[in-house]
Amino acid sequence: MEIMVIWRKEMFDGMTEQEARKKILNQVAEYCNKYHQQKGKYSRGDKILYASRIYDSCEMTNLVDSALDFWLTSGKYTKEFENKMAEFLDVRYCALVNSGSSANLLAFMALTSPLLKERRIQRGDEVITVAAGFPTTVSPIMQYGAVPVFVDITIPQYNIDVTRLKDALSEKTKAVMVAHTLGNPFDLTQVKMFCEQHELWLIEDNCDALGSRYKWNGEWRYTGTIGDIGTSSFYPPHHMTMGEGGAVYTNDPLLYKCIRSLRDWGRDCECMSGQDNRCRHRFDRQYGELPFGYDHKYVYSHFGYNLKATDMQAAIGCAQLDKICSFVEKRRHNFKILYQNLQDMQEKLILPEACENSEPSWFGFLLTCRENTDRNALVQFLENKGIQTRMLFAGNIIKHPCFDNIRNNNIYYKVSGSLKNTNRIMKDSFWIGVYPGMTKDMIDYMVESIKTALA
Repeated sequence: MEIMVIWRKEMFDGMTEQEARKKILNQVAEYCNKYHQQKGKYSRGDKILYASRIYDSCEMTNLVDSALDFWLTSGKYTKEFENKMAEFLDVRYCALVNSGSSANLLAFMALTSPLLKERRIQRGDEVITVAAGFPTTVSPIMQYGAVPVFVDITIPQYNIDVTRLKDALSEKTKAVMVAHTLGNPFDLTQVKMFCEQHELWLIEDNCDALGSRYKWNGEWRYTGTIGDIGTSSFYPPHHMTMGEGGAVYTNDPLLYKCIRSLRDWGRDCECMSGQDNRCRHRFDRQYGELPFGYDHKYVYSHFGYNLKATDMQAAIGCAQLDKICSFVEKRRHNFKILYQNLQDMQEKLILPEACENSEPSWFGFLLTCRENTDRNALVQFLENKGIQTRMLFAGNIIKHPCFDNIRNNNIYYKVSGSLKNTNRIMKDSFWIGVYPGMTKDMIDYMVESIKTALA
């Protein structure tokens, strides 16, 4: 113990706090470079993940720097991340949250705010969406008591079939909430036009598509920024990560006010953690039936949540954002190689197709087996070769046990038309990865394994 105390004294002896911090962070960078960045070369038979986090010493030093501050909750790194993310996307507002699912929850619940008056979504109102995708695109709608109206998707783009929108419309329709499937933008021209024509809200679930672009009115825009609200996820497999985390973004100041309030317990105050009296009216306003001058920090305008992320997560995200463009380019590169090398397999597989007027930031390479190809056999063959595969998430969410008690009851949800393609992808589709850590040897082995399985 005495030796350890002496060592500690010598380690920082004569240093300022900033000098000591710099020394620690330099050592963290050395540690990361030695123990986290010295990965062995891929050998056949090694497991090929469908996705993985990609990072270097910048993320680790940011993380430790935030830990040394020991602020823990949202702070300087949160503010930096929100500003950088908004700048990257070219939007006015961005709110960091603790997951992509929370981002979807906040995006939807913002549209239920009384501040939106006659345009607010109320229980029993309808929201057009798809059954083929991740459950938390749909869950907020059902949890609130609104009614999801499911329409079919197209193959091989795997996005909402815009020709079905008109039939799904009713006098109760208030919004469209759909995802850009595996990074492939849906037809934003048609969906946005439909929403504007019928005065509907549009939520873009952008959790699998960060960095995807769409040509909107002759200008390239990032997906998630064309609708009223966009969402992102920063779970490790996604385009960038902070462990757990997500973001909600918009150009609408009123929607942003609703999003921030709902994220932060429903409070009316907009002060950051640790900040007081930003509005200069902390004690001189009337709210509801409270006493005049009641502390604005404890005034609640919504029934909200606590969905904030920590500053340590934000610190990692700041470093990841610096790499996002290179991540996107590598994903596109890997997708292109897979596509080129599987061209000769189109008698047995349907290859994915990008939406017109788009530049996808691909999350995965989605394949649909033709009638003469057994998906389960192919998937099991690949898995036995160490190649991870994934279904298109829920496939058809209506078929899952969570619907057992409400299936065929149009009080809770509706289906507009046939879900033929949705059921097809549930039965015949799967995907493999294109994440930036994949090497040419890995991709070549995936292609070779697919061809061997289908020979």
